[in-house]
Amino acid sequence: MRHRLEYALAWLIVKFVGALPRPLARAAGITLGWIICFLHRRLRWVGMRNLALAYPEMSRRKRARILRGVFTSLGRQLAEVCLFPKYTRENVEEVVVYDGFENFQRAVARGKGVLFLTGHLGGWELSAFAHSLYGHPLHVVMRALDNPYLDRLTREYRIMHGNSMIDKDEPVRALLSAMKAGETVGILMDTNMTPPQGVFVDFFGIPACTPSGLARIALRTDAAVVPGFTIWDPELQKYRLRFDPVVEVIRTGNDEADIVANTQRFTKIIEDFVRRYPDQWLWVHRRWKTRPAGGEALY
Repeated sequence: MRHRLEYALAWLIVKFVGALPRPLARAAGITLGWIICFLHRRLRWVGMRNLALAYPEMSRRKRARILRGVFTSLGRQLAEVCLFPKYTRENVEEVVVYDGFENFQRAVARGKGVLFLTGHLGGWELSAFAHSLYGHPLHVVMRALDNPYLDRLTREYRIMHGNSMIDKDEPVRALLSAMKAGETVGILMDTNMTPPQGVFVDFFGIPACTPSGLARIALRTDAAVVPGFTIWDPELQKYRLRFDPVVEVIRTGNDEADIVANTQRFTKIIEDFVRRYPDQWLWVHRRWKTRPAGGEALY
């Protein structure tokens, strides 16, 4: 019953916000974000705790300002997702523009597949969606939602223009097949994991159990690893889908050490982007939940 009620509420929000003109939809989405911030004490606590861990020197007032920005960012993204059915190849530039697209083109030209290194920053749901509208559909590694009704709804929106989903629990065969075919796969690798799927690397100077699949596939296939993030640009009043140059993969011949070294390299790229846009990252996720053996719980 709870799953059905959650789905009904989500469906109503999606349809209501999606029926509004874009400026009103964004305002409605941001308002919903602020309401969630006000009502959801647990999320606020996790966000402030994470910001204190990452920025111990920062004042509480500044951390709170960043956290308010996070809920603004989440609300804005919610509005854009609700508007997905209205977006086409002809109007997508009004919402998302490319920045550094030549870096993606060079990666594709290598012919060994592209691993799109990204995280929960800015409008991550818009990344694959806009890229597919521009004519470049891709596979996205995602974990199924606990609510099967909501999962079906979100999948319908995510695959609207040719993208496909890869189950996070069983990605290896699908990833290898995609790389062999020279295709693109997007991987969000800034979430908490548990061993053996995750390895410990530093994130903001704190050991974080981090998905190692991207490093494993890159080492095995020689696919191009391209950082890509969809960032809200307040001057443009649009999102910029930014592609950086291909990341050079570390190869020493020691596979396990190389997996950790490359995962650390990829995580540092994400951290650098988060430091540039702290109010657009998902601070309300318990990123440091899994601790090394004997480590003290942080939440």
